[in-house]
Amino acid sequence: MSKSRAFLKWAGGKYKLADQIAARLPEAQRLIEPFVGAGSVFLNTDFEHYQLSDINPDLIGLYNMLKHKPDQFIADAATLFIDANNDKQVYYGLRAEFNQSTSVWDRSLLFLYMNRFGYNGLCRYNKKGGFNVPFGSYKKPYFPEKELRFFAEKAQRATFHCEGYAESMARAQQGDVIYCDPPYLPLSNTANFTSYATGGFSLDDQALLADCAAAAAARGVPTLISNHDTPVARKLYHESTMETIQVHRSISQTANGRKKVNELFALYR
Repeated sequence: MSKSRAFLKWAGGKYKLADQIAARLPEAQRLIEPFVGAGSVFLNTDFEHYQLSDINPDLIGLYNMLKHKPDQFIADAATLFIDANNDKQVYYGLRAEFNQSTSVWDRSLLFLYMNRFGYNGLCRYNKKGGFNVPFGSYKKPYFPEKELRFFAEKAQRATFHCEGYAESMARAQQGDVIYCDPPYLPLSNTANFTSYATGGFSLDDQALLADCAAAAAARGVPTLISNHDTPVARKLYHESTMETIQVHRSISQTANGRKKVNELFALYR
């Protein structure tokens, strides 16, 4: 089966690891993903049903709009992917429009536009909740029509929820399997773990996630978590069966800033 790319650019996306993850997921009727992100695991697995969650309402809003009105969404989105919109001032104008809008439809279209025209496909908000990723200065941003259509078709098997990982995992029942892709632990031991958080995901969250995984497994729902292979991760996931693989990861802007990093898979069952 050829691999399917997500239509969104996404930091920490799992496209390259999708096969490795799929091979480690126990058989089930439904896959639950509490950290769906761009959806590479969803797109490259074949379960009867999916429950896909994220705490970002713009991401989940976009997925629901695309699922329910794919043709209209793709047609409207295409009107934003024009040369005139690949301009710094136009981008900041549309970003301001996004930040002032309360329409889920309009925000969804602009979220896709900013993901492709903004810097590095980043998704970042300021303390007031305003999207603040700068202009990307790309020659010609790609309009992912093929990827949007594939996602929309597969989304008919999925339900999308804007909620935290604990709520998402609490819904699991026998016949489900859970895959968790949380914000990763820092590779460096010099990081201050008491204050460490990516997008508000603290060390307490990492520990609670491990507890939720153990609780789900106790209810008969196997759970797979991926993270950096660090001493902290191994301590957190001590109740699981752990496996390590090496992955190439960019750690800086330069091409020679790529190195092999150990990725940990922790399976609770």
